[in-house]
Order: sequence, then structure tokens, then C-alpha cells
Amino acid sequence: MDAVSAVVEEWMVACVTTVTERTWGRCPEDLAITARRAARPGAAAVVEELSALLATDVDDQRDTPLGVLRRGVRVPTEVLAAAGVPPSRRDGFATDAFPEDVYGLVPATWSEVHPSLHEPGIIWGAWKAKTVLDRRRSEGRR
Repeated sequence: MDAVSAVVEEWMVACVTTVTERTWGRCPEDLAITARRAARPGAAAVVEELSALLATDVDDQRDTPLGVLRRGVRVPTEVLAAAGVPPSRRDGFATDAFPEDVYGLVPATWSEVHPSLHEPGIIWGAWKAKTVLDRRRSEGRR
């Protein structure tokens, strides 16, 4: 949780600046300020949703922490759209899998959010898998 809290706001801002630099060659200062202002409450919402997910019993979890982060792209998407940045070209898979991600911001991996999240992401996945397997074995199921 702390690892995500430490990087999610900067990631949201970087989503905006990266797309605008790629599209326009630079990110206007006022847009960077707008991105930062939107990222603060956006990051807080992601952290809150992630906290709720992690507090949920593994058998009741219907999402993953990376899924929570993926939904977080709505914040930079709204900033980019409001600034009039045109949508990015995306491949067919991205368009089908994430139709609302018009700027191609959805991270495929933890490391795309920030390299420091790679290990915690793997640890969470391994912990969840072991917890589920241990429960199934104790219930006499595989």
C-alpha cells in the first residue's frame, strides 16, 4: 500500500506530460499544473480503493491492485481530454480491452506505473495464490 501511495500521484502527472509531449512536443506549464491538481485527489481515490480491496477477504476480491491502478487512468484521461489533446493511436487489442483508455495509459504491468512496484506486485500475487491454495486444501479441495 505504501509503495503505491508513494508513486501514484507522480504517475498520473507523468501520464499527462508524456502524452502531451508526444503529441504536441511539449507540455504547457498550465496543463502540468492542472494535471498535478487533479492527481492529488485522484491518487487519494486510488489509494482508498486499493485499501478497500486489500481489506477484503481474498475469496471475495473481484479485482486486483493493478486493476485498481488501471481505473486510475480516468484522472489523466479527463485532464487530457479537457485540454483538447487528441486521442492516441492504439492497436486493436488495446482498443477492445480498454475502450475508454483513449490515450493508451492503462499499465500492462506494475513496472509501467513505477519500477518500485514490480516486487510488491509479485509478492501480492504470490501471497494471494498461496492463501487461496491453502484454503482450498484445508477445505479438502484442490
